[in-house]
Amino acid sequence: MIPSLSSPERRRALLLAALAAMSVSGGARAEDTVRQVLPGAQPAVAPQQLTREKAPDQSEIERFCSNIADAARDRRYALQAEELKQLQAGIDQRMKALDEKKAEYESWLKRREVFLARAEDSVVKIYAGMKPDAAAERLAIVNADLAAAILMKIDPRKASVILNEMDQKAAATLTGIMASAARRVDPS
Repeated sequence: MIPSLSSPERRRALLLAALAAMSVSGGARAEDTVRQVLPGAQPAVAPQQLTREKAPDQSEIERFCSNIADAARDRRYALQAEELKQLQAGIDQRMKALDEKKAEYESWLKRREVFLARAEDSVVKIYAGMKPDAAAERLAIVNADLAAAILMKIDPRKASVILNEMDQKAAATLTGIMASAARRVDPS
């Protein structure tokens, strides 16, 4: 005989029997699962099966490519045109810099010619005929550019004696001017 069970014990026994029955039958299926929905929440949506889309066939690909070919070509031409504009701007900038440098060189050449023309032959002859110590004293007082031009036109031996008689600072200044004027390359 089976002893009588109390109400809580009876519930527990029924629950265990139900669990045993489920485990024997293979458990609950996905369709049988119960989902709890909270009040005010949206009902749970069953997950959708992913479907594999059919790959486009070759004719669709060719049609797509032919449809966008003109747009792609136009875009490529636009990019190339933009790149050419940038290159042209760079070339224009370099041309401007070269023109500025050319003007600077022409100005320098003109100043050199003016510098050499200052020392006229008559003035050169006067200083060439002076005693070296007297010529050195006078050339130290004269404008440095003019003094250097005169010394460049005098015989080199005579000019070296005159520079030797000058004070060191004046001789160094005149020598620097004469060296830069005699240079045949870029002054900068």
